[in-house]
Amino acid sequence: MSKTFYITTAIDYTNSAPHIGHAYEKVLADVIARYHRLKGEEVFFLTGVDQHGQKVQQSAAKAGVPPAEFVKGITQKFVDLWKKLDVKYDGWAETIDPHHKKVVQGMLQRLFDEGQIYKDKQSGYYSVRQEQFLTDKERGPNGEFGPEWGQVEFREEENYYFRLEQYKQWLLDLIDKRAKTECPFVIPDFRETELRNAVEKLSGDLCISRPKSRLNWGIELPFDRDYVNYVWFDALSNYISFAGYDPSLSTFDSQPSTFRDKWPAVQIIGKDILIPAHGIYWPIMLHAIGFPDDAMPQLLVHGWWNLGGAKMSKTAGNVVDPDALADKYGADALRYYLMSDIAMGKDSDFSEERLVTRYNSDLANSIGNLLNRALNMSDRYCHNTLANSGVDDIQLQKWSERGAGELHTNYSMRMEAFEIDAALMRISAYSTFCNVAIEAFEPWKLAKDTNKKPILEGVLYHLAESLRIIAILISPMLPKAAHGIFDQLNWKMELSGKEERFSLKDADWGKLPDGHLVGKPVPLFPRIET
Repeated sequence: MSKTFYITTAIDYTNSAPHIGHAYEKVLADVIARYHRLKGEEVFFLTGVDQHGQKVQQSAAKAGVPPAEFVKGITQKFVDLWKKLDVKYDGWAETIDPHHKKVVQGMLQRLFDEGQIYKDKQSGYYSVRQEQFLTDKERGPNGEFGPEWGQVEFREEENYYFRLEQYKQWLLDLIDKRAKTECPFVIPDFRETELRNAVEKLSGDLCISRPKSRLNWGIELPFDRDYVNYVWFDALSNYISFAGYDPSLSTFDSQPSTFRDKWPAVQIIGKDILIPAHGIYWPIMLHAIGFPDDAMPQLLVHGWWNLGGAKMSKTAGNVVDPDALADKYGADALRYYLMSDIAMGKDSDFSEERLVTRYNSDLANSIGNLLNRALNMSDRYCHNTLANSGVDDIQLQKWSERGAGELHTNYSMRMEAFEIDAALMRISAYSTFCNVAIEAFEPWKLAKDTNKKPILEGVLYHLAESLRIIAILISPMLPKAAHGIFDQLNWKMELSGKEERFSLKDADWGKLPDGHLVGKPVPLFPRIET
């Protein structure tokens, strides 16, 4: 059976409404998933929400509603936004789901039975904001705990611990071994270096419980009903629980084929949760329950969207609302900006002005203008009928063989490397090339000379065929616009509105038949006036 491409994102914490960082991560995952569907692959795209934890319990209490009711309202905001932004996922993870609870408890019980989870007493300074005990490593140069930890208090508490430190060398070996393959553990490579340095400093085991006396909004430990699981085995395990993992089966090979055909996943996460959660705790957890080295996921780590050089946060009051932006400019405009204005793994400064500028220059003035000009000239000079006469013109041959061919090749290389911004740059450059070609061939002059009709027909065919290919290649990033181009080209109308309308193998030159009738131009990207 063929392997399913499995892509998943960090599940969003339901303590606050979605912000631009959430939108970027989900659109990025959606674009990658759509690209793999475009290639003809089976895809399983999982996303969702993390609904447990002390902050949720506290926020619900502050709002005067039960936690279950509180997270339901926040969850709906995420669901509505992903629909608005055309994020098409195949699986939805909610950590209050009974099936997820069963998987988490099964994993915990198994590790407890094997002696990998033990009970111990801990005393020390505790960050109420971050919900964790602090060590001297967290102290600043002045010996004090910084403001990022919020309220810090001395606390003594008995909890359960997972034997994490014993796997330190295994994880270092895994990182080194995967770095020498085509599937490194972490992308981009500079994040891999950061992770390895962090693993080198790993010491101590992982606290995985909280007493019900102060936190009851969580999954109960199966071996001690006075405690709930704290975040790690709950939130991180969603990546396998919602993909069909069965904790009662002791080996990876004994898992159902429906799970093994998906796993391992490409997991998209922000740089702030690489260390320690996804880069250290998660692979060690998988290894402890019997996942072999070749079944470890790949972590695709993205940067932050900042504002004026500063990280966005509710505390600073500089959070950008993606829902309002989508209402103001449309889903495609926001998707294009988020994918084109940040390089994979790097940070970028959010700018509404740049959103408008990029939309107007790359979409309205370039692709939209090309579509309008091509169809207007086809109507005026050829009654909307394309003729692929195969005219022997060296410039047209370069256009079809070199221009479109190189676009397809470079686009695929960039997409395979998760360099979405670079792929869009290639499409934009090709669209500009086509607009320049119109000025070079001057169809309005060719139309006045009957002897030049074959060249005129060749130019108009090349414009329409270029637009067909552009539509296919932008379909992962701009699904609505891609359908709009195909609709105006009157192409594959029986699949209008459906994702299977687009296929990467159809991006080869010459698919539009001789005599094909194109439609009338309709403004695809109306300029945004400011």
